[in-house]
Amino acid sequence: MTDRLWQAAIGNAQDKHAGAEAPCRHAAMLMPMGVGGLLGTGRQSPALPPVADLLPVTPESVSPAIRVDAPAGPVVDRSVGSLTRLGSETGIGALSTLGPNAGHAATLQAAAERSGLPASTLAAIVDAEAAKRPDGSWNLRSRNPRSSAAGLGQFLSGTWIGMAQTAGTWLHDVARQKGWIDQNGRVASSARGSLLALRYDATASINSIADYARSNIATIRKAGIRTGDNPDALAKIAYLGHHLGPGDAIRYLKGGLADGRASRLLKAQIGAAPALERIARIGDASAAHRDWLDTYIARKIRPDRFAGASLPNSS
Repeated sequence: MTDRLWQAAIGNAQDKHAGAEAPCRHAAMLMPMGVGGLLGTGRQSPALPPVADLLPVTPESVSPAIRVDAPAGPVVDRSVGSLTRLGSETGIGALSTLGPNAGHAATLQAAAERSGLPASTLAAIVDAEAAKRPDGSWNLRSRNPRSSAAGLGQFLSGTWIGMAQTAGTWLHDVARQKGWIDQNGRVASSARGSLLALRYDATASINSIADYARSNIATIRKAGIRTGDNPDALAKIAYLGHHLGPGDAIRYLKGGLADGRASRLLKAQIGAAPALERIARIGDASAAHRDWLDTYIARKIRPDRFAGASLPNSS
């Protein structure tokens, strides 16, 4: 079973939690064993400005099959009048080790500048999500046969449409520009095919990964969960939100998923027989699922593989 078959089980959850789900509002609390590695330093990080406060920038590169034109302009937090950056403990970081994926460097760096997330964080998420060709390059046509997940970010159809309907996202701006959003702010039925095809475009996928990651980190923090602010911690938390959807990610971090949910996910991820063996060995489904997922994230989400020299802070 491939590493990405878990997408089949989390598909409904990711679609369910895309869009306007309100975050839980609880005080910061102790995390379960093993979660410290996901959260990094554990210090209280500043709240992120909402994605709706961000302006899209001109895409750096677009696949020849799909042309995407977006208005130019820096991404700013208008409440403070300056570019908002995360990953401040080590800087945004130039990309230096993309190898066969070096052609995506400009797009990743542009998405980092507009979102404030480290470029190495975004590269780590893409690297974990996308299928790879024999030479190690990311396959733009990545598709999960067991769900609607597609593209470099393996976005489900419902999540992608929800992002297009969310004001302030890169995808929403493009959809508006192309006339795909109706007067009620919904994606027109006639435009769904064209919109969903954008998942196979590198620029659209990478910018949407950045928007979704930023939104999920903000939602997780608003739920009272303290996270680190370095590229590694941001990548792991952003990926957990991408993997489970923000609702399940919060439940996972605050104590774990219910046994029934955890069992279903684990069976889809590693197969029914191995899942049952792991559950029996560890003692319960929630702990068994955590053991598998924490190990997977530690092994797969490695922004240090892509980070280079730090960039100077913008004023």
